[in-house]
Amino acid sequence: MTHPDEAELRAGIVAVMQAMDTRGLNRGTSGNVSARLGDAMLVTPSGVPPLRMTADMIVRVDADGTVGAGALKPSSEWRMHQRLLQRRPDASAVVHCHSRHATILACAGTPIPPLHYMVAVGGGGSIPVAPYATFGSEALADAVVETLGGQYAALMANHGQVVVAPGLDLALLIAEEVEEQAAVFWGTAALGGAKLLDETEMARILQAFRKYGQQ
Repeated sequence: MTHPDEAELRAGIVAVMQAMDTRGLNRGTSGNVSARLGDAMLVTPSGVPPLRMTADMIVRVDADGTVGAGALKPSSEWRMHQRLLQRRPDASAVVHCHSRHATILACAGTPIPPLHYMVAVGGGGSIPVAPYATFGSEALADAVVETLGGQYAALMANHGQVVVAPGLDLALLIAEEVEEQAAVFWGTAALGGAKLLDETEMARILQAFRKYGQQ
């Protein structure tokens, strides 16, 4: 049975993958995107370049991890996507990419500290780093879920970044901002390091973000 929003979600996933490519957040066939579809999820196929990806290539993965006959192989990170969507009822989309500056920090094992108020788009006072585990593994899925907790964004050690959000468009925007904050932090190292905001101020910012924009 086809979910009434399935066609829209499939098109949205392709659009996000292509946007990440054109905005420099991803290169080649790295990165992946998923969206909740009832108890199942839709996720990008493995090894397909974004500009060649079409809506019919997006893979439906059921709650038990099975895919339909004739479907393409899902992303190697489908377990991480599934685990995040199962554990986070507030989230309906997951974006994972290898954006350059976020990946630099991830490879250094360095979280993004509270150097700017926009770090709070990640849902906390800093953006943490999930411990390393082999790509596509259950261990990586567990590490990312545990590190994110209730936040929206995390770095993945020696890998990249991951974002969960209520929708695809917001997940992409957060991933883009995580990359921007990673770049700013990386740049401050050339000037002797960033002057950080304190916990009290970040708590105030997080509270203000709950009322920010068009609710």
